[in-house]
Parts: sequence; C-alpha cells; structure tokens
Amino acid sequence: MAFELHPQLAQDSYCLGHFPLSLVLLSKDAQYPWLILVPQRAGAEEIYQLEAHDQQQLLTESSLLSQRLAKAFNADKMNVAALGNVVPQLHVHHVVRYQTDPAWPAPIWGAKPATTYTDQQFQKRVDTITLALRDTDFVASPILAGQ
Repeated sequence: MAFELHPQLAQDSYCLGHFPLSLVLLSKDAQYPWLILVPQRAGAEEIYQLEAHDQQQLLTESSLLSQRLAKAFNADKMNVAALGNVVPQLHVHHVVRYQTDPAWPAPIWGAKPATTYTDQQFQKRVDTITLALRDTDFVASPILAGQ
C-alpha cells in the first residue's frame, strides 16, 4: 500500500512541502497560521502505529515546526493536536494562537466559519513560513500553481 494524502486534507489545505517524514500542509482557513504535518506512511492513523524511529522523527518535526511558527508569528500559544475524529489519516495540527484571535481561548474547530485567503495574504503567509523554515531540512514545493 502506497502513501496517499486523504482527500479531505487535500481539499482543505495547500501542500507547502515536506520534512523527511511528513508533508507540510497549510490550512485554507486564513484566520490562523495553521499548519498540518502528515507522516508519509500508508495506513497510519495513530502515532503508536509508526515505527519507533518514525515516532521520534515526527516529534522532532513537530517540535521544530512549533518553535519556528511561534517565533515567526509571535504566538501567545501553540496548539498542537492529533485528533483524527473526522479524517482518520494520522495528521498533527499546529495552530498559532493569539489572545485576540476569533476563538480565544476556546478551540478553533467550529468557532467561526473559515476565511479564505486573498492572494496577497496567502503569499505573505507562505513567505513567512518558508523563511522561518529556511535553515532546516524542510523542502518547499513549487508554490502552488493550480491550488
């Protein structure tokens, strides 16, 4: 079985690139700097289903991403979660939170309808993220013709 991105994740996000293990997706909801790591392992639904070295790699990627997002976006708090209640494929949300954001202090899910990026907002967000990850093992995708 080959790895394939779940259709819901593909529909709800842009693929910015990848780390050695995980795809790096940007949520299409412009209200929050919100990235999602998806380990490229077929059939993985839970972290414990990954091989031990992949579990460690996911933790390394998640911690690095959280640290870089918190600094780049001056976060008040980072929300990191692997829920999987709607999409069973293992994916880990990384959401930059501010005390002034639309859902604070509650969870973001269902708090407000998603807001679409303008072209300018999108490019600024992508530029900020790629700059924050520039000296890591992140590999950027060619941004984002047709998405």
